[in-house]
Amino acid sequence: MLIKVGDNRTSNIDLVLAGLLSSVAGALNAVGFLIAGSFTANMTGNISAAADQLANGGNLISLSFLGLVVAFVFGASMAALAIQVGESRQIRSVYALAITAQAVILFVLGIALGLSSTNTNETFLVIVLSFVMGLQNAVTTMISRARVRTTHVSGMATDIGIELAALLGDNKSRHDAMPKLWLHSLTLVCFFMGGGCGALLYQFIGSWLFVIAAVVLMLIAVPEVLRAHRF
Repeated sequence: MLIKVGDNRTSNIDLVLAGLLSSVAGALNAVGFLIAGSFTANMTGNISAAADQLANGGNLISLSFLGLVVAFVFGASMAALAIQVGESRQIRSVYALAITAQAVILFVLGIALGLSSTNTNETFLVIVLSFVMGLQNAVTTMISRARVRTTHVSGMATDIGIELAALLGDNKSRHDAMPKLWLHSLTLVCFFMGGGCGALLYQFIGSWLFVIAAVVLMLIAVPEVLRAHRF
């Protein structure tokens, strides 16, 4: 799931990856909204909110929304750089290692918040979450050659619309559209379900949700790291 790249991947591998990681992304995105009223995976919404605040004189708030965008881009850049270096050195586990790094960040964040008795800066939290979301989206985009995007809901919804229209075409159009339709629909549904579950869990266990998300990512990535080094 986190070893084969591009055309070497099957539709089923992409489906599993999209379902699992979009669920995590949905949960973290929902928690970001509950914590600070901003989305950590929705850069379209953050840019729109920044423009709206700027137009209404909220310069500092506008900058905070732009900070989330910068953090997302920085996370994506760091992941892409690490993957480029790993691929140049033929490290087969580089994608799995990147997701492991995401898990470690979330685990440390969850433990630190869970054991802390003081109020944590909300801006810091959502910036870290935006960085993590950028990292994850870059990994899934690069390993699938842009077929899987676990945080890009607007793009997925657009693709679903295009693929539904393609079903009205000839046999070739329908044949080509069906795998994409399943992939993007599953990603959208899992993002939604992850968001709902994340919001509910956060109300009961608070920041320990980050530890649960980290464990899920570890269960996905660590076996892939071991498998890559075994063969």
